[in-house]
Amino acid sequence: MVRQYPAGWLAAVREVVWHRNCWPVRAGRDAARCSTPALPGTWPRGRKTKRCRGDDNGVDIVPDRFDKAMVVVAHPDDPEFFCGGTIARWVREGIEVAYLICTRGDKGSNDPTMTSERLAAIREEEQRAAGRVLGVHQIQFLDYRDGELEPSLRLRGDIVREIRRFRPDVVITTDPTTRFARGIYPNHADHRVVGDVTLDALFPAAGTRLYYPEHLAEGLAPHQVSEAYLAVTNEPDFWVDTTDLIDLKIAALACHASQIGDMAALERRIRENVDPRAPSPDERPRYAEGFRRIIIRR
Repeated sequence: MVRQYPAGWLAAVREVVWHRNCWPVRAGRDAARCSTPALPGTWPRGRKTKRCRGDDNGVDIVPDRFDKAMVVVAHPDDPEFFCGGTIARWVREGIEVAYLICTRGDKGSNDPTMTSERLAAIREEEQRAAGRVLGVHQIQFLDYRDGELEPSLRLRGDIVREIRRFRPDVVITTDPTTRFARGIYPNHADHRVVGDVTLDALFPAAGTRLYYPEHLAEGLAPHQVSEAYLAVTNEPDFWVDTTDLIDLKIAALACHASQIGDMAALERRIRENVDPRAPSPDERPRYAEGFRRIIIRR
């Protein structure tokens, strides 16, 4: 069957522009309604959200501004590797950021003298030190074993509890659909599990009263998160400019000494990984972190 398109469809497509938060908005009337500046990665502190609905695309655009963000990942050092520049930017802009680390990274060593217990203690302290570099002071560990995470109701409940406790507007986690990062590198199973379970925790569990009702006895009411940003994704549609935060990201990563054999080589790779969306001169490289954006609160 040959698909028939209405007259003038190509001209209409050419009129589409992209709003700051990567939803298509028609030029003119709809774009005027979405009047927030097109500055990726900029969230002035104050009003949490501004909703904007295009006449034809039927999509709410949220949030333009927010106050609190939570990073939910599998291991110590994941926040800095996956989104350290974004975290640093948000903290600098006055956004309160918390980490939820599902394991203590107790298997990340081939040293024959190392034990899981000692490594877990080392990595916890490294993570807290890296958080201090970026300005993050609320760091919670769930104490699951590294490499043994499973998509369980228990893990989902533990994540729901911390979401209800901290009550973030936005959550960063890992993209559970990424089996191979960049299409060629195997992605750690823990990363996939945490992303999958976190999305289930965000919707519908965290915002629904009858999910984990025992939390009510702990004083933890249901809470709806507005959006999730998925790191380690092969389908980024949302970018945060981290150009002026690259040194801070590298400094935070240097705190994870147990995991980094050659810090100079790592820094070189990070500085070579420039913003892929547009070329920049060698003397003034641009950096950005990409995410897949998911709307949770409709």
